[in-house]
This record gives sequence, structure tokens and C-alpha cells, in this order.
Amino acid sequence: METKEQSNTKCYHYVANFFAGMTLANVVPHYVNGISGNPFPSPFGNPPGLGNSSPLSNVLWGSLNIVIGYLLFKFSKVSEKRIVSLIILFAGIVCQGVILSLAFSR
Repeated sequence: METKEQSNTKCYHYVANFFAGMTLANVVPHYVNGISGNPFPSPFGNPPGLGNSSPLSNVLWGSLNIVIGYLLFKFSKVSEKRIVSLIILFAGIVCQGVILSLAFSR
């Protein structure tokens, strides 16, 4: 039997789920490198996305990603009661992990 909460889930909630996962996965490399004091590529590097940015830039970029990911997570109505929403969230995390591993292995 479908609950009222599940019946109110729209397609765009699942899209937000996926992008919440992608955004939250993007926090890890930027924040970890930033707090470790290591320069790391970010959108603020030269050239953007390829050139290294300062550790402070990466901490700030990682922090912005945390905020955006959290807002998408809350909007997407992720719930342990709805397995599909969790699967889509984790699919976004895995997808971003694959993309980042390919991009940064070059």
C-alpha cells in the first residue's frame, strides 16, 4: 500500500535526488584537499576545472557544495522508507565518483 508521502513524490524529486548525490560526492575531493593544505583543481583554477586552486578556494568550494547538496537532499524528500529514492541518491554518488576518477586520473 502506498503512503501519502510516497504518492506526493514527483519526477523532479528523483532528479533532485540524483543531483544531491552528485553534489555531495563532489564535496569530498575539494574539502579534503583544502583542509590538507593541498592545491587542487576547481572551477576557480586557470584554466577553470583544470588548473589548481588554493586550499582556501577548495574549502570554500567544498562548503558551497555541501550547502547545495543538502538543499537538494531536503527538497528531494529522500527517505529510508522509499528505497527508490535511496537508490537514486547513491546512483548520483557513484556516477560522480566515476566521473571524478576519470577526470582526475588524466
